[in-house]
Amino acid sequence: MRNLTISLDMMGGDYGPRSTIPAAVAAISQHPQLHLILCGNSALLQSELSKRGVADHPQLTIKHCEQVVNMDEKPAGALRAKKDSSMRVALNLVHSGEAMACVSSGNTGALLAMAHYVLKMLPGIERPALIATLPTNGPRPVYLLDMGANISCSAQVLFQFAVMGSVIAEAVEQLESPRVALLNMGEEAIKGSDQVKQAAQLLSETDKINYVGYIEGSDIFSGKVDVIVCEGFVGNVALKTCEGIAQLIIGKLQSSLNQSILTRLLGFMLMPALKKLYNGVNPDHYNGASLIGLGGIVVKSHGNASDVAFLNAINEAVCEVERQVPAKIKDKLAQY
Repeated sequence: MRNLTISLDMMGGDYGPRSTIPAAVAAISQHPQLHLILCGNSALLQSELSKRGVADHPQLTIKHCEQVVNMDEKPAGALRAKKDSSMRVALNLVHSGEAMACVSSGNTGALLAMAHYVLKMLPGIERPALIATLPTNGPRPVYLLDMGANISCSAQVLFQFAVMGSVIAEAVEQLESPRVALLNMGEEAIKGSDQVKQAAQLLSETDKINYVGYIEGSDIFSGKVDVIVCEGFVGNVALKTCEGIAQLIIGKLQSSLNQSILTRLLGFMLMPALKKLYNGVNPDHYNGASLIGLGGIVVKSHGNASDVAFLNAINEAVCEVERQVPAKIKDKLAQY
């Protein structure tokens, strides 16, 4: 695909340009067809780009913005008062068609409110959902949604999430019939909340979704399914727990291998295998949650994302543009 344009909220997140600038520079080196619109303080961005010798790079355009949405800002206030923020301008560029996708590591609530207001919802979708991938023991990652955009959801909304998750897995992973499951406290039909049970009933009544039943938290990484659907509260807790466990494993391993000269030597010998393990569980390599259900592509990066993590979020946006994800979700919903 030529002339693939993505807008970036350069000022969002905990680190702002310290992580977004190196990620943007790395992205254009990886994707010769990519054009990035950098939304933020032009003087600051120009200075950072000059330090890296890419101030006049043809794949980079700066869009000056006077405001920044703070990480602790209330969504409603940001929506009303931050119309010239880097986040809002990046979304406006998607709405106007100047950009095909937007990436931000800023305030999640504000991004959700602004994206909903600017881009609207796809027909048939009540609420947007945050979806991202997690590593598994299988050949492919698993898609988990919702990860925090909606604290509680009706059965109908969970059904819509299942449809969107199935489309994402089918489009990005090239799966013919993605296996979809509901995250529950057990695999038995009698367990779970009324909303989850009703969603299970709705999913079991359609042949358009390959619904395989309930899945427990212990099987999230098993590779048994391709899409896991849950309420945002549950999904966010599950995601943060997974990230915490990954960091715990990495920390414990590093500590164990530094205890003596013998363990250090062993660590040196095992370095290739350990690096592969680290890359497999490192949250930075799975950064980039898509805010799906909207009339445009929006990718949410972690607020504390490193440059590597933000680069992965940009790559996720590139993939969704190339796979035309919103159009495929819209086509799938038209079947119901």
